[in-house]
Amino acid sequence: MRRGSVLLAHSSLKALGWVCGGPVTVVQALLDALGPDGTLVVATHTPDNTDPAGWRHPPVPESWWPVIRAHLPGFDPAVTPSRWMGVVAETVRTWPGARRSDHPQVSFAAVGPAAEAVVSGHRLDEMLGRNSPVGAVYRLDGDVLLLGVGHHRNTSLHLAEYRLPNPPRRREGSAVRIRTGRAWTRWQDVDTDESDFDRVGEAFEGGGARIGRVGAAECRLMRQRALVDSRSCSIPDRVAIVAPGCHSIQDRA
Repeated sequence: MRRGSVLLAHSSLKALGWVCGGPVTVVQALLDALGPDGTLVVATHTPDNTDPAGWRHPPVPESWWPVIRAHLPGFDPAVTPSRWMGVVAETVRTWPGARRSDHPQVSFAAVGPAAEAVVSGHRLDEMLGRNSPVGAVYRLDGDVLLLGVGHHRNTSLHLAEYRLPNPPRRREGSAVRIRTGRAWTRWQDVDTDESDFDRVGEAFEGGGARIGRVGAAECRLMRQRALVDSRSCSIPDRVAIVAPGCHSIQDRA
């Protein structure tokens, strides 16, 4: 890892095997490796704060939808826990000095001197685009670490989808806090698709990622700009050249 860099980490503590000290040890090790000038970023998403009409794991009866929309607590960066992001991400979220973006569905938390620059200005209708923490990591020329997880968890690949001309869009909904309490809000955003992430990631690894083991886990470290730009050149099944001088993923593989 580059000391002093901005690192977006996706992790599985289970994949690492037994760790003395558990997630606290992992987070402290990452911060130590980054050094005092580095910043650690994690996804602290809240997929349960979404429109219940789209819930599939499990679905809920249609008669419940208006009740959930009316009573689901509004997202609070300080107290709303992440879900399905892993115990390491939750440990970063509650780490002393951590900052968190205020997006009700796809927030990110960061620790380090660049934390505020990473999490501020997270637009509601740019969940994973230019004006999101993922976009901030790109602007800051940061790195991506897959600590025991595959490219299907590599959120940075979504950034390339926002570069498409007229990308498909979908309607979103979440509970948010307002001055008088809470409210249900709706907006439109890019209809993201991670179904090809493993294929794109494997193609990029030909010369763009360092692969090694940490504990029992296979891990991958890469520069985020190189990763995102490689996918921007060609999105499988939806080829779209959006940057001069790019070559397709197939050409690079």
